[in-house]
Amino acid sequence: MQLTSEAADVLYHLMVMLAARDVSLDDVVAELAKRQGQSGVAEKASRA
Repeated sequence: MQLTSEAADVLYHLMVMLAARDVSLDDVVAELAKRQGQSGVAEKASRA
């Protein structure tokens, strides 16, 4: 129950931040889809 409450808080604040920056949740989902199947190390290296 506590984890659910904390997760809800995190998601709420994330959604507020995204809205403030005019970024949609669909944009975030699309970014995650691009990273699927890629290692975290490779993804991070691609940003540099």
